[in-house]
Amino acid sequence: MIYVVDSLDKDSHIALLEDMYRLRARVFHERLGWDVVVRDGMEIDQFDGLDPAHVIAVDDDGHVVGCMRLLQTTGPHMLADVFASILDGDAPIRSSTVWEATRFCVDTRRLSTGRGRNSISYVTSEVMIGAFEYAMAAGVRDAVAVIDPVMNRVMRRSGNAPYDYLGTPKDMGKVVAMAALMDCSEERIGRIREFSGIWHDVFEPQPAWDAQSFRIAAE
Repeated sequence: MIYVVDSLDKDSHIALLEDMYRLRARVFHERLGWDVVVRDGMEIDQFDGLDPAHVIAVDDDGHVVGCMRLLQTTGPHMLADVFASILDGDAPIRSSTVWEATRFCVDTRRLSTGRGRNSISYVTSEVMIGAFEYAMAAGVRDAVAVIDPVMNRVMRRSGNAPYDYLGTPKDMGKVVAMAALMDCSEERIGRIREFSGIWHDVFEPQPAWDAQSFRIAAE
């Protein structure tokens, strides 16, 4: 099940966002060893304060198992302000119809391998479908994402291959980073659905949100 939490309803989804930030801390700080700031067990950066939309996957037991952050490129964003060296001196994209997708992760501790409902592959596809459908509804034509070669291969295998790249790959700490472009289109969503076998509406059913019951389920 996918929730999209943006500036309009973030105050109603505080517990959900906190659990997402905890997942990010486990993945980016503990597992991947990125140089990120973690406070109170949560990974939150300056771009989270710019009213992004968070695409959050929740399993049947109420646990956050995947997420992605979507941010407009008209203002500060990671490719422009953190990974600008990838662009080889070119100006970053600035467009209301191009959003940046960052902080994608899944809970590999909770999810299994394979392609079942509780698998890494399934949740990855579910997050991607939710992100592209939400972006399309908002009038977005393209998404740009800083990814590594492993994620690039995952995307190519799952019907979500980038259609182009910006700049050139650069060494970023322990990984190589590249800037990938993806169109927000029915064709792309269809390819991801075909790969994953997800044909239902990923946003339904959406029960009425109750922060206290979610926190109990998440524990």
